[in-house]
Amino acid sequence: MHREENTLFHMFIKTYEQHKERKAFIYKVADKEFEVSYEKLFEDVLVLSRAFKAKKIEKGSKVMFLCDNRYEWMVTDLALISLGAIGIPRGCDTPTQELEFILSHSGAEFLIVEDEHIYIRHEKMLEHLKLKAIFILEAPKVHSFLSNIYSYKDILKDRIIHTNEVAEFIASKETLDEEDIVTIIYTSGTTGTPKGVPLSHKNIMYNVRELPPLIALQSSDVWVSILPSWHIFERAAEYVALSKGCCTVYSTIKTFASDLEEYKPTIVATVPRLWESMYTKINTALEKKDPKKAKLFNKLVAISAAYNRADRVIKDELPCFEKRSFLFRYIDKTIAFIKRLLLTPLNALAKKKLALVQEKFGGRLRLAVSGGGALPDFLDAWIDAIGIRIVNAYGMTECAPTIAGRALQCNTFSTLGLPVNGTTLKIVNKEGDQVGAGEVGEIWVKGEQIMHGYYQNPEENAKSFSEDGFFKTGDLGKLTLKGELVITGRSKEIIVLASGENVDPSRIESTISMLPFITDAILVGHTKKGLGALIVPDFEKLKEYVAVHFNKAVHNIEQVMEDKQIVAKIKSEMNDLLHQGQGFKPFEKLQNIHFLEKEFTVGEELTNTFKKKRHVIEKKYKEIIDKFIH
Repeated sequence: MHREENTLFHMFIKTYEQHKERKAFIYKVADKEFEVSYEKLFEDVLVLSRAFKAKKIEKGSKVMFLCDNRYEWMVTDLALISLGAIGIPRGCDTPTQELEFILSHSGAEFLIVEDEHIYIRHEKMLEHLKLKAIFILEAPKVHSFLSNIYSYKDILKDRIIHTNEVAEFIASKETLDEEDIVTIIYTSGTTGTPKGVPLSHKNIMYNVRELPPLIALQSSDVWVSILPSWHIFERAAEYVALSKGCCTVYSTIKTFASDLEEYKPTIVATVPRLWESMYTKINTALEKKDPKKAKLFNKLVAISAAYNRADRVIKDELPCFEKRSFLFRYIDKTIAFIKRLLLTPLNALAKKKLALVQEKFGGRLRLAVSGGGALPDFLDAWIDAIGIRIVNAYGMTECAPTIAGRALQCNTFSTLGLPVNGTTLKIVNKEGDQVGAGEVGEIWVKGEQIMHGYYQNPEENAKSFSEDGFFKTGDLGKLTLKGELVITGRSKEIIVLASGENVDPSRIESTISMLPFITDAILVGHTKKGLGALIVPDFEKLKEYVAVHFNKAVHNIEQVMEDKQIVAKIKSEMNDLLHQGQGFKPFEKLQNIHFLEKEFTVGEELTNTFKKKRHVIEKKYKEIIDKFIH
């Protein structure tokens, strides 16, 4: 099928021609703000593309790119795209051993690093590789005679653009094809060795075409970017914003809260971990400032959530997995109608007061896209209660990344919405047979956005695709009667107890993390008789809890672990949350818990989108796990 905009470069040229004067990016360097128009972005990309071409980067060249999110990331990415080169992106925190594996496995010929510190960190390893050239994005002039190392300052000395160059640069889009590989992204490896995912223009352009209508995207929309640009979720979001002439503000973890208030975005792309952090920060700040106000705030949230739920029962906006008789539905709707009626005056007050929380997000936020992991139900309900519309999305690197999303066309709460247009999704059992609504099985998908196969990995490819071309996601889920998707876990993360019972850890972890003194938790117990939890505490909150409930002062984690009464009380509170009324089974109770002294950190126990690397954590704490559960 022929399309006018069949590559990312075609899309970029069209945006430049339509939105030259509009702001493309806003970013800060040492507290100084810079604004970039689409015309300036085009010029920067042209000049860098020309410089790369002079250093023999061409169509098909493989270029490793170590950089975190910043304006230069997008300029570099678009320059490589314009040449038909294949970008292999990764974050600055990539360990040397992992970088060496990716460089070797991908056959990269060129390397770009963010700054001199990154280069020095990997210098010894790089000396043994025969790279054609290494470029340092942020550095003084470093090139010397016969050296293959250049800074951007070395290669960008000439920034003059001649009249004929603009036309030639635009015309070069015709040398690119939608089947050309744009990038090879190495998965972050939550379950083992990273796998290379080659994505073509066709794969990524699927997102550019299909997503804007789902979120009613306009050129007037402002995005705040906080996730790593090299990660496919953030990268796709930036391409989608670019395609409509939107403005993207580059932020950081430290400045995110202040940037929301300053730049007043209309859309943000986030991951569940950030919402968990915001939930904890808002509640902790209120508790410290005024415990009475904190209680009032929680009551207002509860009122708003109860009203919203009753409203959804009436409108059939809750997941339904089996047909129910008219009588039962009528009774439920009548009860919900009475509840909503009684809550109406209180809800009006709650919504008015909770609007003040929305000001913390800039006051203009119309959508918050959450991807890169499942959003726990309690967080989904809390965000909804404070009046923020969440687009709960599901995707994978292998799918560039979009599979499904609860966008503006779908209001069924506690789901991931419908598969995106053109995507075929089915739930299958262990035999590969499709199952009906409400039955849990593995999610298989087929569509234009899905890679053809992992790079140089025939063994994984044989396991990852069905005979009829469906990609096996490895995620477990079920469909509602209306076809909306609900994720229930990940097959590779399922804990199998010694009794043979299967346990999905994610739901238990998110439930016990509702306790205010828990920052993070990971469930363990594979092949054991019972379950245990490794807990990363918020120690200040834990000290308060111990002081209130035991009238004791504790100064370190060891003191907490040595006191059997404290541990038993906390374990009991956790198990109270895991009751059958919430859908938990008797064997999903905790046998034991253990508090960790160190937080999980990105690059070690966490991926760049804050997913837990279970295999790393379990290996690191194996001795402890073997001692505290049997």
